[in-house]
Amino acid sequence: MQRFFIYLSYNGRPYCGWQKQPSGRSVQSCLEEALSVLLKRPVSVVGCGRTDTGVNASAFFAHFDCEEEVPEALRSSWVYKLNALLDKAIAIHSIFEVDSHLHARFSATRRTYHYYLHTAKDPFLEDSSYYCRFPFDAGLIREAGQSLCGYRDFTSFSKLHTQVKTNFCRLERADLERLDVNRWRFVFTADRFLRNMVRAMVGTLLGVGKGRYSLEELKEILEARDRCRAGTSMPAHALYLAEVKYFDTPVPEF
Repeated sequence: MQRFFIYLSYNGRPYCGWQKQPSGRSVQSCLEEALSVLLKRPVSVVGCGRTDTGVNASAFFAHFDCEEEVPEALRSSWVYKLNALLDKAIAIHSIFEVDSHLHARFSATRRTYHYYLHTAKDPFLEDSSYYCRFPFDAGLIREAGQSLCGYRDFTSFSKLHTQVKTNFCRLERADLERLDVNRWRFVFTADRFLRNMVRAMVGTLLGVGKGRYSLEELKEILEARDRCRAGTSMPAHALYLAEVKYFDTPVPEF
């Protein structure tokens, strides 16, 4: 059996998320349909994560298996042909063979999400960034973000009634970067993320930045393990899965 990794990116706006759903079009279903046409057989694809409706991915990995050996000459045209079959909101960048034990989701050791916002009205950013109309204290947000990294239980930032066994995450980075005079980017890196976790953290940290919550109140929110105590969930269109890391694997850096 051969296992192949797909490196892709997508605009999440037209989709109900990565994962197949009973209703609605997903990135996973589009990719499986295109691969099935290309390989002339049903193909199942496993993704590195489960982005929600409207969430984007500037770097995403998925894998699929081929029972029979596929010659290199045949594989060389896969990227071009898949891009021709797929919606314009999905781009395939490369397809490469990996060891059969490497799993797109479970072998990933670290993921990074970006959340973009702008503070001056800009029609060219409306579909890709959140327009933040109120002033905020960036230094206080950065201090609050650093304090989040000392916790493991992120129940207060998780969507309710999910099927995960634990709400524990190892958050390595929660930062706010200034890109230019009116543009900012939140950066979050962890071993795993809960459903809605990043958007809830952004909403809560912005609450700290505009004075709604103090640093002590942020601590109380985390320790309460209650989603209702945390800030609002931010819109999906400004959120991007930006990087996925694999330990000791041949997955290339992009």
